[in-house]
Amino acid sequence: MTEIKDGDQVLFYLDARRNWLRRVDAGSSFHLHRGILQYDDVIGQEYGSLISTSLGVKVAALPPLPRDRAVKMGRQTNIVYPKDAGLILLLAGIGPGSVVVEAGTGSGALASLLGYHVAPAGHVFSYEIREDFAKAAAKNLKKAGLQEFVTIKQQDILEGITETNVDTIVLDLAVPWEVVPLAYTVLKGGGVFVSFSPTIEQTQKTVDALYTSHFTEIVTRELIEREIMVRKGKTRPETRMIGHTGYVTSARKVYPPKSNKPE
Repeated sequence: MTEIKDGDQVLFYLDARRNWLRRVDAGSSFHLHRGILQYDDVIGQEYGSLISTSLGVKVAALPPLPRDRAVKMGRQTNIVYPKDAGLILLLAGIGPGSVVVEAGTGSGALASLLGYHVAPAGHVFSYEIREDFAKAAAKNLKKAGLQEFVTIKQQDILEGITETNVDTIVLDLAVPWEVVPLAYTVLKGGGVFVSFSPTIEQTQKTVDALYTSHFTEIVTRELIEREIMVRKGKTRPETRMIGHTGYVTSARKVYPPKSNKPE
C-alpha cells in the first residue's frame, strides 16, 4: 500500500468523463461540481481510497498512470493519442535502456511516455524547434518526474542529429520524409524508424523516402478506437468514438545495397 503524501499528484476519478489530475498540497482544496475535496483529508490516505467531498460524494484517489499524465498535461499543441503511442512503443520495441531520438516535442506528451519506458538506464533526446513549446514541455516533464530521462533540445532536427548509435527515431513532424536520410545515418543496424502523420500525403512521401534510404519492413498502420458500453440487456458500441487520428509508419534500417520498393 502506498500513502498519498503532501505534494503528490493524484488522479481523482468520479467517472469516465469526470476525472482530474491534481497536485495535493496541505491546506488547499479542489472545488468540483459535486462538492469540495479538502487535500488535508486526502494526504495520509492510501492510493485507491474513496474520499468524500463536502457533499458526501465518493471520489477515488488513484495513482496517475503514464497515460493519465500524458493526456491531462497542460498543452498548447495536439498530442499523440494513447492508442497511437502504445502502437509506437510496441513497433519500436522501446524499453529500459533504449536510446531514442524524438521530434517534435510539442507539449511533451509522447516524450513523457517514451521517457517512462526507457527508464532507468535509457534516454530520450527530443528535438523541438519552437522555444515556447520546448519550455512548456520541460515543465510538463518535470511535473511527471521524468526530466532525468528526457533531454529537450530546442533546435531544428533538420539541421542535424548529434546522437549516434540510436535504437529508435520517433517523429511527429510536418515533413518527416526530410528526416529519413539523417535517421539512417544515426540509427543502429536494425534500428527502428517510426513516424506519426495525420495525412496520407505525408505518409506517401515518408514511405518513398524510406525505400530510397535502404530501410526494410516498411509498414503503415492506422488504429481506430471504439469503447463498448456494457450494461445488462443493452450492451452496445458507444455512439462516439476516436476515429482517424493519424497514420503510423514504421521501418528498420538495413545496410545497402537493397532495393525492395514494390511496383
